[in-house]
Amino acid sequence: MTKMRVMEAAVKVMEDEGVEYVFGIPGAAILPLFKALEGSEKIKTLAVRHEEGGTHAADGYARVTGKVGINIGTSGPAGTNMITGLYTCMADSIPIICITGQAPTHMLHQEAFQAVDIVEIAKPVTKWAVQAKETAQIPWIFRKAFKIAREGRPGPVLIDLPLNVTQGQEVEYDPEIDAPLSFETPEPNPDAIRRAIEMILEAEKPMLMPGGGVMISEAWEELVELAEYLQVPVTPTYMGKGIIREDHPLYAGIVGIQTNQRWANALFLESDLVVGIGNRWAERHTGDPEVYRGERKFVHIDIDPFQLGRVIPPDLGIVSDARLALKAMCSAAEDMTEAREPGSWVERVDEFRSTMRRKMDFDDVPIKPQRVFKEINEFFDEDTIFVTAIGLYQIWSGQFQETYKPRHYLCCGQAGPLGWEVPACIGAKLGKPDNLVVGVVGDYTFQFLEEEIAVAVQYRVPYVLVMVNNAYASLIRQPEDKNYDMNFAVSFAYEGPEGGPVEGPEGPMGVDFVALMEAMGALGRRVTKPDDMKEAFRWAVEASQEKQVPALVEVIVERKTDASMGGSIDAINEFEPVEDRASEPSDSIPQRD
Repeated sequence: MTKMRVMEAAVKVMEDEGVEYVFGIPGAAILPLFKALEGSEKIKTLAVRHEEGGTHAADGYARVTGKVGINIGTSGPAGTNMITGLYTCMADSIPIICITGQAPTHMLHQEAFQAVDIVEIAKPVTKWAVQAKETAQIPWIFRKAFKIAREGRPGPVLIDLPLNVTQGQEVEYDPEIDAPLSFETPEPNPDAIRRAIEMILEAEKPMLMPGGGVMISEAWEELVELAEYLQVPVTPTYMGKGIIREDHPLYAGIVGIQTNQRWANALFLESDLVVGIGNRWAERHTGDPEVYRGERKFVHIDIDPFQLGRVIPPDLGIVSDARLALKAMCSAAEDMTEAREPGSWVERVDEFRSTMRRKMDFDDVPIKPQRVFKEINEFFDEDTIFVTAIGLYQIWSGQFQETYKPRHYLCCGQAGPLGWEVPACIGAKLGKPDNLVVGVVGDYTFQFLEEEIAVAVQYRVPYVLVMVNNAYASLIRQPEDKNYDMNFAVSFAYEGPEGGPVEGPEGPMGVDFVALMEAMGALGRRVTKPDDMKEAFRWAVEASQEKQVPALVEVIVERKTDASMGGSIDAINEFEPVEDRASEPSDSIPQRD
């Protein structure tokens, strides 16, 4: 065996587990780990500006690569600042490991400086939160952390390292005879798989509903193979966006009460069987559960047995890894029936999709937000990776943006942390350096973690930001207006001491985001007319690549445009014109225009 400093052993474990980047901020209690990282030739360390930003950067890296992201901080507020990022990854099943320093163990009961019980704080938002009590435990704690983060339903882990357990301590550790810990992946019950195929064959209007679990298990090829063999329409959840090309004949749109397409909701309401694979039946997807459930049957396949029946009691539940389940379903389908030809149900998909679209081609000034996404669809190619978080801009993105490849549309499904995109773009770009990364942001969310732009500038991480700026917290402004008849504490347009730093088309818009980008060494350009967007996008792509820094295109949009949404999938409020190219194909979904 080889004797080495324990933090060097921890770094050897991380290297062997395939870690390429770590994000973090040094502090007194975690310096032994940073000292060990200084000597690593395989891991690059990026100093972030906020521990939450570090978690989101690690998150973005994990989402785009499928690998484990790493974020490091010191004791006390460093750990508490990580909680939002841990929660975000727990909610969306993203594997990251957060590592915190800690006061010496003999001082934890003495209210020592920056000593907080971060393990107990983090337990509800992690798969495993652990404090190392003995130096010799640390290499195995790190190995177990990677295993837990990856196995089953992936998720976050927190490791807390008291200073007296790490500083100057040595262990017997030989990296030549150590290796990652293995874990089992649950396979489906063959009889249950055959029953699922029987239910699909018996149904008149079945639908496949892949969620984030299909993305995590990289089962998109098997999903499309099954759909094509049986000619079953596919309606991904929002977290499954990109699993199937949006121009595929079987793509049936995204169902929901916010991120949705009109034709997807209409098709779903006509379905008689829904086969969910790796999805959660989240409430902003289902809306009113009675309407959503209706008379249709449900099959639910998930790696986590506690997901089955949590929201929708399934007629058939199957515990399995998504990829193994879909492979088994493809095999069973080939054994049980010939490949099917498209029928009237598939024709219905094309009918609805071609006649029930929302209008995007507005020429208004101020710019309509919908037009922004029309320009995005037309300018950026299929290899572009988009990153977006929470707000009306994100809902419009989910409603209007077209995605053609898996892991090319990164979004937050449950937690919705404001500001997530700015650091997540850093992780995404580092994970996929050959792809153009574009963050779609709002003016309000951008301000939560805008300081992470400086990280991208410092380490030369180029990406593009498209900001939909209406100077509002507009996802809150809309329900305030509709449900409470008020407009209170949600406007961020203001006049500065000399009349306002930015004059928007409808008055001062508050923060000068172009100047803010430039102050950090990045680039920015403002757009106020719809026909100028494509040229601004072209400038941003070229300039960001040339300078190797982020470039912002700030689009000043109409301030009070509302997004289509409602409390039930059969009663979505359409606040803007729709683009029916023929008479309504069905009255099964009332629309209040």
